[in-house]
Amino acid sequence: MKKYAVIVAAGSGKRMGREIPKQFLNLGSKPILYYTLEAFYSAYSDINVILVVPPKFMKWGEEIGKAFDSRLTLTEGGDTRFQSVKNGLRHADDHSVIFVHDGVRCLVTGQLIHRCYEQAIVKGSAIPTVAVTETVRLLDGDTHRMLDRNLVRMVQTPQTFLSTILLKAFELEEQQSFTDEASVVEASGEKVFLIEGEYTNVKITRPQDMAIAEEILRLRGV
Repeated sequence: MKKYAVIVAAGSGKRMGREIPKQFLNLGSKPILYYTLEAFYSAYSDINVILVVPPKFMKWGEEIGKAFDSRLTLTEGGDTRFQSVKNGLRHADDHSVIFVHDGVRCLVTGQLIHRCYEQAIVKGSAIPTVAVTETVRLLDGDTHRMLDRNLVRMVQTPQTFLSTILLKAFELEEQQSFTDEASVVEASGEKVFLIEGEYTNVKITRPQDMAIAEEILRLRGV
């Protein structure tokens, strides 16, 4: 079945405290986005990658894309994640499996990508999650209470779907409750299915995340 990976890299990265969006910062000798793209191209030689970047950084995206082949499609992001993903999905065909992945989750492995694909074929979706390892408390105004952490999961990407499910879901009007693709698909009436993620599949958001990513790459011998 045809495969598409929508790599969402349209954020401004303000929490990193840099003028350049974090997805374009170097991790070692290469931009963060390079590692992300490489993970998907290495996982499947026939994958079609759609890279969504900020309008002002299209040239940056083009430059990184030169390291790969013509199956990379570049498109502009929108004001929200929903809009950016929707822009990317315009370049995907039906009758396919579509991965939607955070551009700054550059440590995703081919094993996870494969497992997400295989489950999506069978169940229609695969949402990577990992167990919470710390105590969790729920705030309610001025009060708070402890939650059973065994019932809480942290959600990752690539969130993976059959195109018939995802493309239909993104015909909905945007809502504030849409924080990821799973929430959009659920709003469309479809059930989503979880899959075990990876603790090393970190999202680079703050400066300390760069140090963590560098150490993981070092341990992998990259």
